[in-house]
Order: sequence, then C-alpha cells, then structure tokens
Amino acid sequence: MAKKKKTGSNVTLKEVAKALDVSTMTVSRAINNRSNVKTQTRKRILKKASELGYTPNHVAKSLVSSKTYTLGVIIPKISHAFFPEVVRGIEEITFQKNYQILLVNTTEDFDREKKAIETLRSKRVDGILVSSSLVTDDYSFYKQVIRTGPPLVFFDRCIEDIGASCISVNDTTAAKQITKHLISHGYSKIAHLSGPPRVTIGKKRLEGYLKAMKTAKHPVRDEWIVESGFHEGGGYEAMKKLLMLPGEIRPRAVVSINDPVAFGAIDAIWEQGLSIPHDVAIVGFTNDIRAGMISCPLTTVHQPAYEVGKKAVNKLINTIESDDEPLENIEIITSLKIRSSCGCM
Repeated sequence: MAKKKKTGSNVTLKEVAKALDVSTMTVSRAINNRSNVKTQTRKRILKKASELGYTPNHVAKSLVSSKTYTLGVIIPKISHAFFPEVVRGIEEITFQKNYQILLVNTTEDFDREKKAIETLRSKRVDGILVSSSLVTDDYSFYKQVIRTGPPLVFFDRCIEDIGASCISVNDTTAAKQITKHLISHGYSKIAHLSGPPRVTIGKKRLEGYLKAMKTAKHPVRDEWIVESGFHEGGGYEAMKKLLMLPGEIRPRAVVSINDPVAFGAIDAIWEQGLSIPHDVAIVGFTNDIRAGMISCPLTTVHQPAYEVGKKAVNKLINTIESDDEPLENIEIITSLKIRSSCGCM
C-alpha cells in the first residue's frame, strides 16, 4: 500500500529543507524572518513551504523557547470607535514581529476583566495589554499579576504607580485645551460631563477642565459637573440634569468626557427643542468616526488611537524580550478638531 503523502501541518521543516537541498536551520531562519538569510534563498524557501502546505508548529516552538508568541489584549468596550483603531495599531506591529493576539472585550465589567486575565494566563500568553475598567482603589489583583507575570502594559485607561508601563494620550492637557477653546470664544458657564473619577481618563480630563476654568477665573458650580460614564445613555441622562437647572445658572457650553457621551447629550438637547450651538455649545474627546457626520458636526479632541496601539504593543514586546526595558508612562500628543458644535467657526 502506497504511503500517504504528507500535507499541511504534517509537513516538517526537515522535509522543506530536503526538497530544496538546504539545511533545516536555513529553512527555520527564513520562515521566522531572520536577517541572516539571503533574499533569493528566503523567497525560494517560502515558495516551496507554501507549495508543500507547511504551517508552523507553534506548540513545538513554544516548548523549545518557553514562548507562545501570543499576546492578550483586553479592552472595555469594542463598540467605542477608539478601541478598534487601537487594535489595528497593535496588529500592525504583531504581524511584523510574528506575534498573534487574543482579544477580549470586558463590556466595562471588572469581574469579566479578572476572569479574562486568568484565562489568558492559563493559555501562557507572553504578555498582556490592558485598558482597565477598574473603578475602585483596590489594585491588589493587578499588583499580584504584575508580581507573578506575565509582563503587563496598560493603555488609555491606566493604573499608575504599581509597577507597569502605561501608554496614553495627554488627557489633562487636551481637556484643558478644548475648555480654553470655548473660553476664548466667550463662554464662561461651562459644564463637564465626567467619567468615573477613579478611572485615570476620568480624573485627568476633569483636572484639565478645572485648570482651564481656574486660569480664566471662571467659577465652577457643583451642579455643572455631572458623572456620565463613557457611553451614550450616560451622556443623555447627565445632560437632562443640566437642562433642568434654572435658566440663570444653566451652562451655555459643555465639555464631554468623550464623543459617545457627547452624542447622548446632543440627543437630550435636541429632545428639548434646543439648538446646537446657539442654545448650548458642546465638545467631545476622541474624534469618533461619527463626529463629523452628524447634522451639527462635533468639535472634539483627536486621539491618535492607532499610534497608542503601536506604542503599547512595542512597549510590551520590548518588556517581554528584554530584562532591561524601563517602566514608562508615555503620553501621545492630541490635537483639536474644530467643527460647528462649539459655535466657534
């Protein structure tokens, strides 16, 4: 009986090497994109490997190297336009460096976040990127993960000063800039729809708003700061509270924690028969894909999400591959996107 020809995952490096009369080591180097293989040789090897249906045996590779070449990525909300763009940046780098990612969406639930991390650890990922939904001051879970591994890097929503690097944008400065933009165009009664104060972006963007108001010597009433969370429903409910204030103290402009909250607030404003920006000006933070498409285009802060993803995964891979990689808090610079919702055009 004739021996069945091997195909696909049954084909070995040794068989690819034999077909080309080169060493198994040369085939391994070519397939793993090492620099010490001539270009023409690499092309011949990759072509032959493809013809034979060779696929890498990652299980065997991980047993030899103690690495899986897999990274965990944890995000709080896949429907927020910021995070898919971050993941796109992550995938750009992981593709170049021969890593794969396992993506988990926690839907803003810290219990799911913890379970996701335990699952990723059980799968022996080499490192984890996290944008955390944690809203308490109890950092014990993450301290234990950082102590026992694998390497971890935060992005966007960070937990600072617990022994892990963080990649984010200049939240405080950006919130201050967009608030100053409103002030420079004559607004003084400015409210803030805020995020949870224990999440870094909530704390820092509130801080930026307050700094701008203080610098301009504009008073800030307690009623003007309303916690909205990060999503449209929270923005809608928070804006309704502002619109119930008496006319003499009702704010004329609103700084939203992010664009989804601004979209919810806009619905509440229109529901009351009010006009944007003539009755209420509003600005956001993200530059969501929808920001320029609504009937009153939204002035916002552009977050370079793609760059955040690239920087975060580069930092994680460097941390995995080098014992000397320093801990860093890296802030990426944002920019303002001025549109008609602020009444400043």
